[in-house]
Amino acid sequence: MTTTASIPEAIRADVETLWDYHNMHHVVRSSDVGIGLGSHDLGVATCAADLYQQGMFPLIVFTGANAPTTVSRFPRGEAVHYKEHAIELGVPGDAILVEPHATNTGENFTNTRALLEQREITVASAVLISRPYQQRRAFATCKKLWPELEVTCASLPLSLDDYVVSIGDVDRVINMLVGDTQRITEYAKKGYAVEQPYPDDVNAAFQRLIATGYTSRLV
Repeated sequence: MTTTASIPEAIRADVETLWDYHNMHHVVRSSDVGIGLGSHDLGVATCAADLYQQGMFPLIVFTGANAPTTVSRFPRGEAVHYKEHAIELGVPGDAILVEPHATNTGENFTNTRALLEQREITVASAVLISRPYQQRRAFATCKKLWPELEVTCASLPLSLDDYVVSIGDVDRVINMLVGDTQRITEYAKKGYAVEQPYPDDVNAAFQRLIATGYTSRLV
């Protein structure tokens, strides 16, 4: 495996297959709230700010505490740093709520829902804003835990290569792609998410990347 910020040509087709699979290809619709899911990727907050400024929603909830992979980057918590970044990009502070306790995608949604209910804010629709390769898992998790919520998924509109460059670590991106692909099926089996289509070409690409050694994010 490489440690550079470029995708090895021998596995490029498989990486592209997984990348495209996780993109839900939704057309973002005007919604009651934008929900930004915490991670190592500050681009989530950038995307949320962009969509807010386009008038896609009047309120943003950033949700996320820390994972071992984010504590050094976001020492005050993912959601807190996301809010600070969005404010730097021009989003008013009073248009942002912070949910600072979630440590997984399920908690992102259950905690966000509870926070909105505590604030007596009624929402019927949301834009789920995540890393590009987290869209399908975010969608499947939300529909399990908050089925009545009408949702579309969004991420920064970056190509695979541009995203790898933005992260600066191709191994990390590929391992996360492989890990999220496994979670689509495994989490549905465990009842954490609704089932999603799982085409044969996606499974074949997933298996080949595991055989190549991209296993660090498997559960």
